[in-house]
Amino acid sequence: MTKKMVWIDTDLSVGMTRHKREGYCDVDDGYAVLQLMKAENVEICGISAVFGNTLIENSYPLSQQMISDFALGEIPVFKGAGEAIDLNEVKSNEAVEALAEALKKQPMVIMAIGPATNIGLLLLKYPELKSRILEVVLVAGRRTPQDYFKIGNKGNHAQDLNFDLDNVAFRVMFEHGVPVTLCPFEISSKVWLKAEDLDLLEQGDKGNQWLAKASRAWLQQWLDQGAEGFNPFDVLASHYIIAPEDIVCEELNARLEIHQDDTVRENDKQVFKAYLLCDKSEGFPVKYCYDVVSGYHKKLMDSLLK
Repeated sequence: MTKKMVWIDTDLSVGMTRHKREGYCDVDDGYAVLQLMKAENVEICGISAVFGNTLIENSYPLSQQMISDFALGEIPVFKGAGEAIDLNEVKSNEAVEALAEALKKQPMVIMAIGPATNIGLLLLKYPELKSRILEVVLVAGRRTPQDYFKIGNKGNHAQDLNFDLDNVAFRVMFEHGVPVTLCPFEISSKVWLKAEDLDLLEQGDKGNQWLAKASRAWLQQWLDQGAEGFNPFDVLASHYIIAPEDIVCEELNARLEIHQDDTVRENDKQVFKAYLLCDKSEGFPVKYCYDVVSGYHKKLMDSLLK
């Protein structure tokens, strides 16, 4: 079997408390990384940590821990960006340099499931390597500004966080012409993990047990918002890499537009932000993933329970 050479760029935050407000951080990045570790057709060439769901001071050691505990420490892990790209002072980092060296040796797919900062920095510093990037698979985007990221049924909207935290990184990728695949909320909102799924994971190996235990508090936050489970956002990116035939996609064009911020609920306050919008009008070409095949939930659980 010819294996896909994959680099993972992630803001791992499984089991951590939020650093800006009360509550727990996202766990879906852990599902994506574990799924790729178990995939027979994937070779993980390296992992770079980035800020995002949590601080880089948290995501980097957690990435090291996950590799040590569940991959026998055989995958190199590097510390990446702790803040968004500043075009006035472009700074490299350990992860960017390691990714550059890896790309010089062989072309790779990059799964970037946090802010795309490390990828943007790589392209700014080493534009000659853009042809070595086979594809960047990201979790971001929507069709219109009214396609809200709804969490539960209590009217709360989530951010398009990976894009919101570093718009510049996305613009850099588009303008350098690297192949981009987006796995947005539109597709992840159709996939649910519930308490009974965590029960099954707890019967699996130690990686599954760790994820299941850490996911309980995250699940409870969604239940408190009126949902029946949680959407494992990042796992749609990893699943696309492993088995693209399970993911329904179309060719669209992406662009950045400014619109009123749908996550600000104060009626007397007008706040605006950039949106990553994808449709058939002019823009940068992307592959836009929007649905899963029939029976997808079983395919997902089977891939995790290997």
